[in-house]
Amino acid sequence: MSVVSGAVLLGALMVPSAVADDGPWNTADPSSSMAESKRCGARDVSSAAPDYSNFPDGVIFRVASDAQGHAFLNDSRNSGVWINLGVLANAPKCVIGTATSVTENNPGLLYITLLTQDGAQHQAVCTSDDTPFAPSTIVTACGAGFTLLPNTPVMR
Repeated sequence: MSVVSGAVLLGALMVPSAVADDGPWNTADPSSSMAESKRCGARDVSSAAPDYSNFPDGVIFRVASDAQGHAFLNDSRNSGVWINLGVLANAPKCVIGTATSVTENNPGLLYITLLTQDGAQHQAVCTSDDTPFAPSTIVTACGAGFTLLPNTPVMR
């Protein structure tokens, strides 16, 4: 009986994390290779709220990473749409941390900083204006994509 109870308990403990990976932001192909489905070991989220003149109140930009190390951007004006930041040039792999900030101009600049498992920081600077970020506009809005921030003190 204790073996069966232990197996049921172990299964119950394992299910929530497996279910959490199956959200709409998970774009991994289940048939992909083991190297592509490698877990980076962290999920993170950050947000920034612009305080622009002549800009709608309540707009929030969110950046999140999943357990596979992919990073995504959400613009609250595009409710439910999470944009895979992997489409940007030089997008880092195995993201374990995110930071987001925005300037107070309209148009403004959205700074997205991603920390990778090896301790490197990568930053994209995107123009934010009256047009919500969307999969069709993100590449233009973020221009050069990500650049490596030199001399990051946490690099291994």
